Amino acid sequence: MSSRIELAYSHTALSEVDRDRLSVLITEWQLLADLSFADLVLWVPRRKDYQSWPEGHVAIAHIRPTTASTVFTQDLIGLEIPWGKNSRIDQSLSQGEIVRDAEPEQIGELLIKEETVPVFFENRVIAVISRHRDAISMRSPSRLELNYREIAHKIYRMVSEGTFPIQDSIYQAEAAPRVGDGLIRLNAQGITSYASPNARSAVSRLGWETELEGNGLGAIFDSLSLPQNQPTEENWATILSGRNLRRADFDNGNGIVDLLVIPLIEGQERIGSIVLLHDVTELRRRDRDLVTKDATIREIHHRVKNNLQTVSALLRLQSRRVEDPIASAALAEAVRRVASIAIVHETLSASSAESVLFDEVYERIVHNAIELSPRAINLKKIGEFGVLDSQTATPLSLVITELIHNALEHGLAETGDELLIEIQKSDSARSESGALGVHGANRYEISIMDNGSGLPEGFDWQTSSNLGLQIVRTLTENELKGSITLMRKDGKTVALLTFDV
Repeated sequence: MSSRIELAYSHTALSEVDRDRLSVLITEWQLLADLSFADLVLWVPRRKDYQSWPEGHVAIAHIRPTTASTVFTQDLIGLEIPWGKNSRIDQSLSQGEIVRDAEPEQIGELLIKEETVPVFFENRVIAVISRHRDAISMRSPSRLELNYREIAHKIYRMVSEGTFPIQDSIYQAEAAPRVGDGLIRLNAQGITSYASPNARSAVSRLGWETELEGNGLGAIFDSLSLPQNQPTEENWATILSGRNLRRADFDNGNGIVDLLVIPLIEGQERIGSIVLLHDVTELRRRDRDLVTKDATIREIHHRVKNNLQTVSALLRLQSRRVEDPIASAALAEAVRRVASIAIVHETLSASSAESVLFDEVYERIVHNAIELSPRAINLKKIGEFGVLDSQTATPLSLVITELIHNALEHGLAETGDELLIEIQKSDSARSESGALGVHGANRYEISIMDNGSGLPEGFDWQTSSNLGLQIVRTLTENELKGSITLMRKDGKTVALLTFDV
């Protein structure tokens, strides 16, 4: 909740339950703005408690229609008006009445008509909606506009009676249909009395070639549905009867329509309903294509992992037949490197995203490396890698494999072997030299420290013939676009890897 709304609430007597009710209303009132072609402002009374007379009103929400031009270009949230300045808002709050038929007022270049609707909840009025429309555009309404306004009046009546928003409403569920997508109006018997042009187009795509009006909407959808796509518990005549708030997808091979049924109630009687419908054929097909693509990518990673394991097994078999210890050791190193890449692809094959939680990859790399060491290792890790994309994870896994293996092979003491891995992340918007870095990126600094005897005298890492270190330098500079430094610190050898993600 914004600080302005929270500050406005602090001057009211509204309880947490009242606030929750208003939050639900704000979530769903785009429907009201679109149906009435009006800006809506939600006012709550400023007072200490419900026994005190209000000092005035404060606006906590403002919404504009998507079906018409806005009346107010400025956001009205936080605006306060004293009691007596707007008699319509005062009357709706004090008497619980919808106030219509007020004379239009000139506001700037527009002639604005205002109506007010009390928000009724738990036997009291907790707020007031003011509705603001361009009076000139109302003078010659089309059939669509007349139907929308009539429906809006009925829903405003429900607001004033406390029956809208409907309990457990799903109107604002993700990608729910809106008024502009298509609207069908049904009477109490489920017979279509009006269908907007977009609604007629959506149903026509499903295969209905005659007029919608005068026909039962449920019977139409039952006739269009395929046997295998019939709902398991209810037929479409029941779903689209308008008796209950419902949300369903209809798919008959010709198209896919997202349907939202909203009952209209007056007092205790159901007087009809509206059905919002959205042709989502292309959206659903695109979603299916994405699911298929994700499955294909996972299968590719799985097959790459299997192929790498096959290569690893072949190299292992070859190493057993080689008598030269140098050649055998070289093959063993190749097996280890291939296995590190395979771990990344195995992790990617289990996810629908092209990224991995690298800490899991690291744990497996370290486990494999320590298994090969004949000595007990005291290993400590500080920090977390987090999620990395596959283009970073693959070279990084190889770099860390080489550095850990190098430490295990050359850098540990004869007694009390210790290996410390430390990961630090920071904003790389500006480097230490002051130059701008990659915008919005994280800078990773990974240090691998051992307690061995250290680097030999005169060691030049740039000219070293060690294949593992050459691989580390090449991958760091070319793939990770980073840098690596080998140094002596506090009597320990430290490999410091720096790169941006």
